[in-house]
Amino acid sequence: MIAAAPDTHGLVGYGSRGVSLVRGQGAEVVDTHGRRYLDCTSMYGVLPLGHAHPAMLETLRAQSAELSNCFASFGNPQREALIEELGAALAPQLATDGSALRFFFCNSGAEAIEAALKLARATTGRPRILAASRGFHGRTLGATSLNHRAAYRQPFAPLVPGVEHVRFGDLAALEAALDEEVAAVVLEPVQGEGGVHPAPSGYLRAVSALCRQAGALLILDEVQTGFGRCGSLLAGPADGAEADLICLAKGIANGFPMGALVAGPRAGSFPPGSHGSTFGGNPLACALARTCLRVLDEQDIPQRVAAAAPSWHAELAAASSTRIRSVRGRGYLIGIELREEAGPVQSALQERGILALTAGRQVLRLLPPLILSAAQRDRVTETLREVLR
Repeated sequence: MIAAAPDTHGLVGYGSRGVSLVRGQGAEVVDTHGRRYLDCTSMYGVLPLGHAHPAMLETLRAQSAELSNCFASFGNPQREALIEELGAALAPQLATDGSALRFFFCNSGAEAIEAALKLARATTGRPRILAASRGFHGRTLGATSLNHRAAYRQPFAPLVPGVEHVRFGDLAALEAALDEEVAAVVLEPVQGEGGVHPAPSGYLRAVSALCRQAGALLILDEVQTGFGRCGSLLAGPADGAEADLICLAKGIANGFPMGALVAGPRAGSFPPGSHGSTFGGNPLACALARTCLRVLDEQDIPQRVAAAAPSWHAELAAASSTRIRSVRGRGYLIGIELREEAGPVQSALQERGILALTAGRQVLRLLPPLILSAAQRDRVTETLREVLR
């Protein structure tokens, strides 16, 4: 059996969790020693259907035997079908005809953000971009320029010019910053990396109206919140947002690398030759995304998340009256703010077979697969209660 080894050749220091994982099934993963863990990370939210879902495996086998790569100068039935099916799924939430939506497929959330920034500037001819305090949008140069935390930004300065930050949820501050030079406002419906902060009720709806008045585009980063994570296919439109550009990734193909930029009617198109992707929209990724979308719909998974989440949030909050300050989030994007450092609690949970994340110094973050059973939810709650006793 292959054992976990120190990462002595990695260029990026990810921070070792001290275990090496070799397989997964549903909401569980197994390490090199055969120990099982309940995966409440879903590998940073990319596995709404969990590990090794049978429908995903069958699609992977079948499409791999047909055609795995086909760049976008050539048509492909899987890409064309995904455009039709994803458009139809998004149309009710976006209050538009699915045929009015346009898509750019890529390989990650950061790539979708980069495409959105370029398209916003190309559409409006304006230089300024407004982002939010505590926001996080990826680690490419353009996405890093949107990030608020200095640790993400400083090593790579100077960053993309024209990006400014306003306080998240402060409508007056955003209105004061919006002028005829602003190309776009970029927001997360729920700030994940920044501590799991949902947008205040009505905020996204009001931002949408302000953007239209100012001639700016609204870019919603749904990379972490989309595909059922928050109890609906998209989180922003469910809260009244009318976005012009929507960035998708993570759960779109249940862990297979894929991203997408969805453009509404107010956004233009890229000038010929100005943007593209070698792997974006390949038949294998598109086939897997179609299967993921189908399973989410057929099994009513977003609706089941929406139904189960409120009581689970309350149970988590009751796990400790002295060490938990609050539980917040939407659906299965959950932030547990502690009155202490979150790192030791994360480690104690892992020792007891629960994998979790953090979101800042004092916030424990749960991003479980959306197929989590009631018994598994109870196990997480009881283990957290034990750790915080």
